[in-house]
Amino acid sequence: MKPIFIPTYIKNYLQLNRDDAATLEAVKTAYQVNLATAAPLISVVIPAYNEEENIVPTLASLCNNKTSNPVEIIVVNNNSKDNTGPLVKACGVICVDEPNQGITNARNRGLKEARGKYILNADADTIYPKDWIEEMTKPLINNEGVAITYGIFSFIPIGSTGRVTYYFYEMLADLTRFYNKFKKTEAVNVYGFNSGFRREQGLQVDGFNHPPGTNEDGYLALKLTKKGFGKMYRVNKHNAVVWTTDRRIQIDGGLWKAILKRSKRLFNIK
Repeated sequence: MKPIFIPTYIKNYLQLNRDDAATLEAVKTAYQVNLATAAPLISVVIPAYNEEENIVPTLASLCNNKTSNPVEIIVVNNNSKDNTGPLVKACGVICVDEPNQGITNARNRGLKEARGKYILNADADTIYPKDWIEEMTKPLINNEGVAITYGIFSFIPIGSTGRVTYYFYEMLADLTRFYNKFKKTEAVNVYGFNSGFRREQGLQVDGFNHPPGTNEDGYLALKLTKKGFGKMYRVNKHNAVVWTTDRRIQIDGGLWKAILKRSKRLFNIK
């Protein structure tokens, strides 16, 4: 079962002082001690556009991950007009500028720049538990029949909707994902802030490029499986649950509109 309430360690990351020099230095040190290497096996790629409010807690959570494999973190700064770039650099992780606007361009640039054999997709408004990197890459490393992994997540409310309400919404959403897997396509369950694949295979299917009316993350999963690289694998480990803000739901007009949108998509209602 997912937690009903936001765990304390997640709250601690959310409450970090983004502009405090000691905080930024602590994130930098954690990256160097826990992950950074000259020869990474895993590349965590994060597209970012005007994320100065979110990027430091996200990087802090990733830099404090515990894994047996060498890791690099790449933030693709996609024309941010705020302090995103300087904050990323102060945290000591790799910062790449991508002048062509858009999430697909940013993810493709990260894929190009990555040195790791395995790519993990992350987002700048999401907090990652300490075992996330390890759990998301283990199926790829241990099983050649797995083409892409994707995980489970919970919402951090930034609007008026409470966490308890989101808990029940997430239970409903999990039922629709189960339906999608067996009745439609599992690819719609794959999200760009919580998935992983092999870099070389991603390049072979033209990265995150996708036709109009589709999403870059789910379409990549579809391309990888159709190419014969293996199956999609859902990581159900509770120590790998990520916490992401509900801003996408807020952009869609709030929770009830999001439910209506999901229902229409589930039953193919125009």
